[in-house]
Amino acid sequence: MKRSAALALVVLAAAMVLPAGPLAASPNGSAGDMPAYYDGQLFTINFKQQPSGGEASLLTHNGSINTIYMSDQAEAAGVMFSSVLDAIQGDGFNPLWQEVQIVFNTVPPQQFFSDNQILAAAAAGQITLVPTTEVYRCSVVGTK
Repeated sequence: MKRSAALALVVLAAAMVLPAGPLAASPNGSAGDMPAYYDGQLFTINFKQQPSGGEASLLTHNGSINTIYMSDQAEAAGVMFSSVLDAIQGDGFNPLWQEVQIVFNTVPPQQFFSDNQILAAAAAGQITLVPTTEVYRCSVVGTK
């Protein structure tokens, strides 16, 4: 009896010390939180990619999907780039977002703080906007 009690204590101690593994890495809940800018203000958004099989249908049948601007090029150049939103609750918000990649042409990779800055840079030829087929469920959960 003492041996099984000791074994139970070891198992319990190991469960308390070892990381949770896949549960801690889940993209659901606060694990999907990340910073994003909207009109110069930093917000916290909760972000989860939609299944690849449904993204094309969402893009085809949902005319009010918002845009989330990202830049893999900036990240690769060592520039910490926070996403930029084109809407939040109360301003034409839809919880579905299409990713648009920013490619820097004539200016070095940099952080933008609003969709208006991004659109102005695109109009000036400084950047190119490349829509992707990736769709995310995104909600604004707070300010920074």
